[in-house]
Amino acid sequence: MKKVSIIGSGFSSLSAACYLAKDGYDVSVFEKNKTVGGRARQLKKEGFTFDIGPSWYWMPDIFEKFFNDFGKSTSDYYKLDKLSPAYKIFFSDDEITIGDTMDKICEEFERIEVGSSKPLRKFISQAQENYNIAINKIVLKPGLSPLELVTKDTMIRVDQFFKTISSQVRKNFNNPKLISTLEFPVLFLGAKPSKTPSFYSFMNFADFGLGTWHPKGGMYEVIKAMRDLAKSLGVKINTNATVEKINVKNGKTTGITVNNKFIKSDYVLSGADYSHSETLLNPEFRQYSDSYWKKKTFAPSSLLFYVGFDKKLNNVEHHNLFFDTDFEAHAEDIYDNPKWPEDPLFYVNFPSITDKSMAPEGCETGFFLIPIAPDLEDTEMLRQQYFDIIIKRFEKKTLQEVKNNIIFKESFCVKDFKEQYNSYKGNAYGMANTLTQTAFLRPNLKSKKVSNLYFTGQLTVPGPGVPPSLISGKLAADLINKHNK
Repeated sequence: MKKVSIIGSGFSSLSAACYLAKDGYDVSVFEKNKTVGGRARQLKKEGFTFDIGPSWYWMPDIFEKFFNDFGKSTSDYYKLDKLSPAYKIFFSDDEITIGDTMDKICEEFERIEVGSSKPLRKFISQAQENYNIAINKIVLKPGLSPLELVTKDTMIRVDQFFKTISSQVRKNFNNPKLISTLEFPVLFLGAKPSKTPSFYSFMNFADFGLGTWHPKGGMYEVIKAMRDLAKSLGVKINTNATVEKINVKNGKTTGITVNNKFIKSDYVLSGADYSHSETLLNPEFRQYSDSYWKKKTFAPSSLLFYVGFDKKLNNVEHHNLFFDTDFEAHAEDIYDNPKWPEDPLFYVNFPSITDKSMAPEGCETGFFLIPIAPDLEDTEMLRQQYFDIIIKRFEKKTLQEVKNNIIFKESFCVKDFKEQYNSYKGNAYGMANTLTQTAFLRPNLKSKKVSNLYFTGQLTVPGPGVPPSLISGKLAADLINKHNK
């Protein structure tokens, strides 16, 4: 039985572990932190439960497909609720509520701009076609060759790879609020809408067409489900296990060194941050130089706050976006001239509105996120300064005082992303999906310099986000399988 050692235990690593174990490999996972999950860990404090990382459950079909591949269903592990409304967006002079059906969303668009529901239905219908092509064809390709993108479906849509989301949205909609609402989903892909190919409008179908969901207990329930599935398939999971080196002999990996101990392996697969994984190799075996990584467009980092409130809050939904400042100006502070934003957009999540299990009775669990450029200076003083900025705006927009109702507040920022996840420049979402960083133009799943060494996760194929990470694990497992035949 061939031995595979997997570095990291995020979504992509656990996905690959399950597929490889199912195919008869002897699989061991090594996680440096004390719990599994990678960036999707959990914080429990004083009766409050927080997802430390991802908090949006989109593309339920991808999760279902994953468990189906093992003769299981998501419902065997956790309960899913469709959020109604999906989320709320606060603008400076209005609020938009995104309902749980296209009809409700069209009604809301009409309220803002008369006649806008017609182009919206057309836009989402095209987005659905793109979704079917992307999810069933493109993302299942391992990114080994440009020819993977050349299909009948993509050839007739080739212009969509050279136009941007931003231009497509602005061609059909005039109202700035509707434009921001339609440009928001691609922010999950880690680049400005003006730099993201319009083919990625499939994210809008994921949003309006498939809806926003919540696993009871939070996103960490998905990690627990994958861990339990992996264990049931015979995967050995090791926590507090820091991988210090990927060993190579005669151009082939022989295994890894973990906590100063050599673990012999036939294959090594790293789901840790790609650039960090390569530092575990001697320089001559690295595929990508420091200057390569420096030139790449990385997805934003984040300043996150986990806040326990001693009362229930008003005028908010489970997911809330605060777009009451200039969207463009904040995007420039992230991508064009990286600096701390003057007037940040921010996102707040109150899972306890939907799920009573996530906060003590009569209390609220609050998760605040400000997207920021990677590698910014990160001090306690700056964190506090930005918390004060957003909490003041939050109180003003939701017409309530909450500052004196905070039981505790924990924060997480650039420094923590670097220390806890070995994340390049402290990025939160991997490498952006721009035109020059799509498919075969992303870092490879398979090392070009070391045989039997593979990579998976947000910096490789298909890209950032939780569903793509599940797929990335499957692609890496498939390549190992192919190599072994």
